Formats: sequence, structure tokens, C-alpha cells
Amino acid sequence: GVLNRKLWRDLVAMRGMVLAIALVQVGGIATFVMSLSTYDTLLIARDNYYRDQRFADVFALLKRAPDSLAGRLQAIPGVERMQTRVVAAARLAVPGFNDPVIGTLVSIPESRNPELNALHLQQGRLLSADRDDETIINESFAKEHNLKPGDRITATINGRRKQLTIAGIAMSPEYMYAIAPGAVFPDFKRYGILWMGRTALAAAYNMEGAFNDVSFKLEDGAIVEDVIEQLDQVVARYGGHGAFARKDQTSHRFLSEELKGLETMAAVFPVIFLGVAAFLLNVVITRLVNTQRNQIAILKAFGYSNLAVGRHYAALVFVIVMLGLAGGIAAGIWMGKGLSALYMEFYKFPFTDYHLNADVILLAALVSLVAGMSGTLMAVYRAVKLPPAEAMRPETPATYRTTLVERLGLQRLFSQPTRMIARHIERRPGKTALTVGGIAAACGIIMVANFQEDAISYMIDVQYAMSQSQDLTVTLIEPTSRNALHSLAGIEGVQHTEGMRAVPARLRHEHRTYRGSLQGMEPDGVLRKVLDADLQRVALPVEGVVLTDFLAELLAIKPGQYLTVEVLEGNRPVLEVPVAGLTSEYLGVSAYMQRATVNRLLKEGDVVNAVFLDVDEHHSDRILRELDDMPRVGGTIIRETAIRSFHKTMEETILFFTFITALLGGVIAFGVVYNSAHIALSERDRELASLRVLGFTRGEVAYILLGELGVATLLALPLGYLFGYALCSYLSNEFRSDLYRVPLVLEADTVAFASSVVLVSAIISGLLLWRKLNRLDLVGVLKTRE
Repeated sequence: GVLNRKLWRDLVAMRGMVLAIALVQVGGIATFVMSLSTYDTLLIARDNYYRDQRFADVFALLKRAPDSLAGRLQAIPGVERMQTRVVAAARLAVPGFNDPVIGTLVSIPESRNPELNALHLQQGRLLSADRDDETIINESFAKEHNLKPGDRITATINGRRKQLTIAGIAMSPEYMYAIAPGAVFPDFKRYGILWMGRTALAAAYNMEGAFNDVSFKLEDGAIVEDVIEQLDQVVARYGGHGAFARKDQTSHRFLSEELKGLETMAAVFPVIFLGVAAFLLNVVITRLVNTQRNQIAILKAFGYSNLAVGRHYAALVFVIVMLGLAGGIAAGIWMGKGLSALYMEFYKFPFTDYHLNADVILLAALVSLVAGMSGTLMAVYRAVKLPPAEAMRPETPATYRTTLVERLGLQRLFSQPTRMIARHIERRPGKTALTVGGIAAACGIIMVANFQEDAISYMIDVQYAMSQSQDLTVTLIEPTSRNALHSLAGIEGVQHTEGMRAVPARLRHEHRTYRGSLQGMEPDGVLRKVLDADLQRVALPVEGVVLTDFLAELLAIKPGQYLTVEVLEGNRPVLEVPVAGLTSEYLGVSAYMQRATVNRLLKEGDVVNAVFLDVDEHHSDRILRELDDMPRVGGTIIRETAIRSFHKTMEETILFFTFITALLGGVIAFGVVYNSAHIALSERDRELASLRVLGFTRGEVAYILLGELGVATLLALPLGYLFGYALCSYLSNEFRSDLYRVPLVLEADTVAFASSVVLVSAIISGLLLWRKLNRLDLVGVLKTRE
């Protein structure tokens, strides 16, 4: 019909503005679809993987328990099935790689997969029942060293070297995020998981007829806390280290934090994008209604009802929204597949099918339609309610008055075009404010793009330069006399040593508990320092404990109150210690005391189980070789490799996040500036053409139009910085867990980058409009419109 033809003509006539609005909508919908589809993909892949590999619900570590205890463990109410294992640490030697490598040895039945925490074989086969020198290694470790079935590696097992033949390469839900004991980030090159036959591994550690690790699958409806309580009672006398649920298992916890981040992204960014798109639609449709007043009058005079006219303009909005929705879904699927692939590679899921739930598409359509229609509701209403007689007349001119510049008598300081810019901005403050707000939103979003990188660099600097300045961290197999420090200090090239005593502990305050560690530090240590929020050293008291501030928040405890510390090794004493102060850390949480105090409370003498070394870099390779030959050394963590591993871990996801956020932020900036300028040109084309007829040059006319947008852009930048700071603060608060806290750090180059993207987008918009200014109809302006 007539209105349909008019609809398509209007769309073609304002195609530039339609495209700009659609692009902003694409940004919002794409972020929404990407985040939720990636979340669904990871969640489904994780749940399927957990189900197929029979991932355990509860885990417990012991010193040594007889196999006969298994019957009592199986009888605990709520337990469906259980599995005992032998788990031990070992040092590994990989051909062609000289750095120290540590591994975790896990027993499995010969010739078959475990009942729980089953392996997903990637290459090779399961272990042979008649051989004790075979192993299956985890896929990440194999990939880093280019190992394959049939290759051999050397493991130092209980002080004895043993050549192992790789029978297969596998993955396990238990070690998707394979991280070495004492480390903060995964290092697939220097830490591996080796599954060995139960008989061979038990014989190597004198654990025949015994176990030191047990996993449980619970019945549906079982209460995890009740099972853990009864389990701890049963295994306490066997050196139990405290049972824990799946939610506290390292690999599962890190994956859960990633899923939480995706949920946050899906909640925050689409709201901003679609809010800006709603604003742009409102401005465009309002302008269209104002310029088509006479057309509306004619339509009504020819008998078209208010409903038909309203439906026409609503259809226009609907088409624009659908364009953005289609583009957003396509872009969201593309980005979702890319992000899902990154996560799949990192967590080593065997299932890589991208999953897009129909609910996500329906929700995206609903959200975009609601945003689009709500943004244009008043404009459509004005079109419907406009009486034909009034619509036939031009719009009533706005009421003008002298501007602030003129009232202050400062007009002589500015040229005529500049005064026209100031006059127009002051007389239409609402429209200017909306433009400034849209550009500020773009600036803030772009700041988020680099915020994560700034924060992570700061975390690394604080953790590995200010708090932990040791070159090497040596973990010992068993608590050892402090004399071990003298032995290590005697190695040529070792410049300084410091000991630490760390014990696993369950920390309690009132009804809140946290399973962590109590770390005994040297009070005057120079390699390992405890810092507060101002990066000043916190003195460890002779009596009392210093807690990480986030741990204190979890336990709802303050300095001066008493903390219950249930030690989970040795005689398992239960201690009541006062909280003497708080420390600020970004990686992990802990409780700190003086080492001598920990030794005294545990009644174990002057012992350590970890040593920090400051070494001469020229001797580091030889020092590492000597440490590798020491039977009491369980492993060595190299600070520089830990930093490199962290950067490698985060690099791909950060680059992806930065690229997408900066791109979408630029789209918003371009969409807002271009639409605002285009609308201003449409509303003032007669005025600007009149100025050209009166003798103004093209440059002066362009200056009047684009100068107004330039002022709006410059006003938006500081507001954008504030919005960006607030947005980064919100994300920093959301990304807080006991695993890590993202500090609110914004470097100058982040602000400069955001400013550059906004300014470049504004310049591109200005250049596109310059071409339109050069095509102003100077003859048509001399004709009357009435």
C-alpha cells in the first residue's frame, strides 16, 4: 500500500542514520548473544564432561589409611560410590627440556578406567596389567613437550628414578585447570599429571594395602556438608587433611569464575548499547515526525486513522530494530564461536560443539524490541496525536533569548560562527546533553577494553615485585629442620634464603568457614613480605594472625576478634588466635603468622616446608640442577616462568576481549556522533544553505555545524572518563573471589586510547558530513516552503 511504499522511501532516504543505529544495536545484541551462548556452550560442555567422566562430588586427602577403611567410607549416608587412590608428587625429567618439572602421580586401575574421575583418552591406550613402567599423561603437558605414546620420560618417585613409557594421552575433569601445588597459574610446560597403575604406584611409596586419597559420588538429594562432616570424623585418625566439595576443587573453581564473568558481561554491556540505540531511535523518529508534519496532515486528511499512522512509524522502528537484531545475532554467533574456542582450548574440553539456545535468540529479540519501541514511544505518540490542521502549518519557532556569553558581554571575544555555535548549544540543551551522554558511554566502554590489562599488569607487579621478590620457591616433601636453609644457602650462587612453614587449615569464625592455609613467615623477611592496601609492609605480631582482607570479609571477622584455626595435618590441633591485622592481596587468600609462632603452636620444633631463594642469575641453571638432585625437594617454582606463564594464560582472552570492546565502543561513538550531526544537518539545512547564499564560505558553514559536535565530543570526554571509571569499578567489584581480585587500576594510556577512538570516530563522522554540506541546494533555499 501507500504507507508501505512511504516506509521504504523513508528508509532509503535516511539509510546512513539507519545503518548507524543498527550498528549500535548490533553491538548490544552481539555482546548479549556472545556472552550467553558462550556461557551455555561452556556449561553444557562442562556438565556433559563431568557426567561422562563421572566427576566426583567430594574429595579427601589422607596421610595413610588401610584399604579395609573403604567399607566404612562407603557406608556413610549419602554416598553412592567411592574410590580410593594413591596420589603423590614427583619430579620429572623430559628429554630436551632442562628446567625443573614437577608432576602429580595418580593411581588408576590397570587395564580399565577409574570408576570416578575417569580419563578421556586422546591418544594411545589404557595401562597394561602386566607392566609397572607405563603411564598416561595429561594432554596439556604432552602438547607443550610434543610427547606422544611410546615416548619415555623419567620420574623421581619416592627418591628413586624410574623410566616411564607413555601408553596414552588423556584428559580428566579433575585437571582441566592443571596447576602445580604452591603455584597461582597453570604452567603446562613445568607441571604434568601422570596416571600410573595402582599396584606399581603403591609399591613405589610403600602403600600396598593402603591409600591416601579418596573420592565420592553422592546420591541425589544428599547434603554435601553432612557427608563431609562424617567423612572427616572417619579419616581424622589417618591424617586426613579435611574433605572438600567439588565447589572447592581447584579446576572447577576457576571454570566457575569464568562462567561468572560471562554472566556479568551479558548483564552490563547490552544495557549500555541498547540504551544508546533507544536514544538514537528517539532522536531520529522525533526528527522524522517533525519534518513530515505536512505529510502526516495529508495522510489524515485523506482518511488514514491515527492507528494507521502510528502503525506506520512503529513499523519503521521495527524494521530498524530487526536490521540490528539480525546483524547482532550473526556477529554474536561469530564472536561466541571464537570465544568458545578459546575457552575450550584453555580448559581442554573434549566436546567443542558450539551451542546456541533458542531462548537466547528470543530474549535478544525481546530486549531489542522493548528498547527500540520504548525509545520511540513518545515520538510515535506525537505523530498519532498531531491534528491535521496544525500539522499543515510549520512547527512553531522556538523561543529564543540572549545566551550566557552575550549576557556576560563576552560576545566580542568570539567570531560570528563561534557565537552561533554557543547560541545553538545553549538553546537546545536537552539534545546536546543526550549527544554528550551517548559519546561518554562510548568512551567509558572503550576504557573497559584496556582496564583488564592494566589491572593484571598491576597484579603481577604487586605480587611478584613488591610482595614476592624471590627468584625461586623450593617446596619440600616433608617439614624439615631449619638447618635445610643452611644447606641451600651453601649452594654457589644462592645469595639469600628464607624459610616458611605452611599448613592446611580450616579457618572458622562463628558459622562461616574457609578451607585454606596458615602460613608461617619470617617477621623480618626481605624476599616474602606481607603488604597492606597502601603497599606498606604489615608487621607480623608475635601472637595473632594477619588475614587477607578478602578472607576477613568472607569470614565476617575484624581485627581484635578471635579466629578458630583447625589444622588439617599432624595432630590436627584446634587453635584460637586473635586477628591482629589485615593484608591486601590480589591472588589467593591466606592467614599469616610468624613462623616461630606456628612452629610453637604445632609443637613441632624449628621446621620449614618451603624455602625462598634469591640467586645470581648467572648460576641459576646449575642451582636448578642441584635442587633437582636433592631427594627432599618436592618441586621448584621459578618466578620469571610463573610470570610468563600467567601472561601466556591471559594473553589470548585479553586480546580478544580488548579487540571486541574497543570495536563496539567505536561503533557507539560513530553512531552517536554521525546521527547527531546528520540530524542537525537535516534540521538546519535550510539555515545553513541560507548562510551560504548570504556569503558564508563552505568552511564557515562546516565549522558552525561540526563545531557544535566538536564541543559535544570534548564535553563528553571527561564525563566518559568518569563513566568508564564507574564501569571499571563495578567490574572490579564483580570479579572478586578467593582465587583472585581484579584491582581498580586505570593507566594514562588507557584513557588516551579511549579518547583516541572517540576522536577518530568523530572525525570520520565529520568527514562524511562534510561531503553532504558541499551538496547543499542553494537554489532550493530561496524558494518558500509554505
